[in-house]
Amino acid sequence: MIPSPAIAKVFQGVASRQQMFRMLDRHGQRPYAAPFYAGEWFEIGETEHDYMFEILPPLWIRGSMFAMREFMTGSVTSVFFVLRIDAAIRYFHGYCDLSDKASVETMRVAIIERESRPVRSMTRQERLEHIWSTTADDYRGYAGDKWPQSARGKRTVALYGGNEGTFLKLLEELTDGEIAVKLPVHLRHLPSPIAA
Repeated sequence: MIPSPAIAKVFQGVASRQQMFRMLDRHGQRPYAAPFYAGEWFEIGETEHDYMFEILPPLWIRGSMFAMREFMTGSVTSVFFVLRIDAAIRYFHGYCDLSDKASVETMRVAIIERESRPVRSMTRQERLEHIWSTTADDYRGYAGDKWPQSARGKRTVALYGGNEGTFLKLLEELTDGEIAVKLPVHLRHLPSPIAA
């Protein structure tokens, strides 16, 4: 089983085809030992869902869900969901670890719970994941040998420091101000669900 801290929404909004493929490889620069993929999910459109269904014969189909035949790593593969949320049909992609028999249902329930919130909001972790998902590869990476041992393998992003120039910072250590600068304007002022 690939370790994962939790089920996490990694992109706000409905991903276009280009964004979807970018997120399918959002850990392309990862160091070998880093935990990745399992538990990550995002919303896609119907066209993207249908396109992925037609690429290869699915590993399995269960009602309105199907799993890709190709595994990302170990027992982790893409699972696509068609869910009715608040009377609307919506489409989602999630990485599930199939060695955990409950992972697909756990993911489905988590998506429905998250997307059924009455007020549009983003947690700090969702903000960080969106930043990671939308930052170009040249401006994100993983802390290497020049970082303290405790930081190695953690995700980094480039920041512009004015007169100081560009510098790298651990994604998890971004301040609220740095997060706001890195987010698109329409997402900067969404409330936190904790504050509600």
